[in-house]
Amino acid sequence: MSLAIYRKYRPQTFAEVIGQDHIKRTLQNEIRGDKIAHAYLFCGARGLGKTTIARILAKAINCEKRESLPRAQRGEPCNQCQICKSITDGRSFDLIEVDAASNRGINEIRELRERVRFRPARNKYKVFVLDEAHMLTSEAFNALLKTLEEPPEYVVFILATTEPHKLPDTIISRCQRFDFKKVKLAELVGRLEKIVKAEGIKKIEKGVLENIARHGEGCVRDAETLLGKVLALGGKELTQDLVEIVIPRSQFKLVAKLVGHLVQKDSSASLGLINQLIEEGIDLKQFNMDLIEFLRKLLLVKISTDLKKFTHELDGESEKQILNLSQKIDLPNIVQILELLIKSQKSLEYADIPQLPLELVVLRMCGK
Repeated sequence: MSLAIYRKYRPQTFAEVIGQDHIKRTLQNEIRGDKIAHAYLFCGARGLGKTTIARILAKAINCEKRESLPRAQRGEPCNQCQICKSITDGRSFDLIEVDAASNRGINEIRELRERVRFRPARNKYKVFVLDEAHMLTSEAFNALLKTLEEPPEYVVFILATTEPHKLPDTIISRCQRFDFKKVKLAELVGRLEKIVKAEGIKKIEKGVLENIARHGEGCVRDAETLLGKVLALGGKELTQDLVEIVIPRSQFKLVAKLVGHLVQKDSSASLGLINQLIEEGIDLKQFNMDLIEFLRKLLLVKISTDLKKFTHELDGESEKQILNLSQKIDLPNIVQILELLIKSQKSLEYADIPQLPLELVVLRMCGK
C-alpha cells in the first residue's frame, strides 16, 4: 500500500519543517542546553506540524549520539542510531501517542498514569503525546493534573490541540506553550517543488504549484494532500488542466464582475450574469461561497491595505482587482451584501429555482 504524500515526505528533522522558526529555534536551544521541559503544549490549526515536531523532539532528546556531539550540533536527531530509527518507524515503546478524541475518559488517563510509573525501556526519556488534548473530559483533566505537574524526571508530556481555549487554565499553566502559525505561500510552494522533483515529475506548468499552495491556505498537510490527489492522476507532467480535475477552476473573474455590477447598482447586468452561470452549469452554492470569500477580502482591505497579511490565496492581478474595487464601495455596503449572501447560502440548497436566492440579493442591493 502506497503512503499518502504528507506521510511519505513527513519531515524527520527540525530543518526539514517549513515555517515555525520561532518554535524550532526555542526547542533546539533547550535540547542543546539540556533544559528540556517536562510538559509542552502545541497549539494551532490542523496540518501545521504539531505532531511532526513532537516526534522530532522525542527523537532529538533521546538520540544516542546527542551527548557525544559538540553542543552546537545537538539540536537535531541523527536519524541513524537505533533509537531514532525506532521512533521514525513507529516501533519505539518509549514514544506513546494517545488520541485524546477517542481516549478521553478518566479510565484511559488512569491507565496512562500507570504507564508513567515505569521507566523507559531503552530511551533516556519516555515521551507521551496527547493529540487533540482539548477532547479530554473534565474528570480526565483532573486525573492528569498531578502527573502533569510533577512527572518523573524521565517523562516528557506533549499536548497537541487545535482548540487551546478548551483546556483548563490549570493544565495550560503547567506546560510550555507554543503557538503554530500558518505557513507563508512562498515556503509552501518551495516544499511542493521538492516533493514533485522527488516524485520524478519532469515538467511543471507555471503557476500550478502556486495554485495548489493557495488552496492549502497556509496548511502544509492540506496542500500536500491536494498535490497527492493530482499526482495520483498519473503522468510525468503537472499542468493546470490536470490540477483543475482536483481543484475546481476559480470563478474569481466572474465573482469580481458581479461585485462590480453591484457597486454600480446595475441590476440588469447582475441578473444577466447570474443566469449566465446557470447556463454554463456553474454550481451556484460554490459560487456564492466564492462571492462571500471575495467580499470578506474586500472587507479586510477596507480596514487595512496589507492584503497579504489576511490571505494565502490571491495572486498579484487578483490583489489589484480587489484594491481597485475597494475604492468604489463603502464598508456598510460590504457588510450588508455579506449578511444577505450568508443567509442565501442555505436557501440555495433547497430553492426550486436555483438562481432565485441570488437574484433576490441582487435586487435588494440595487434598491429594487
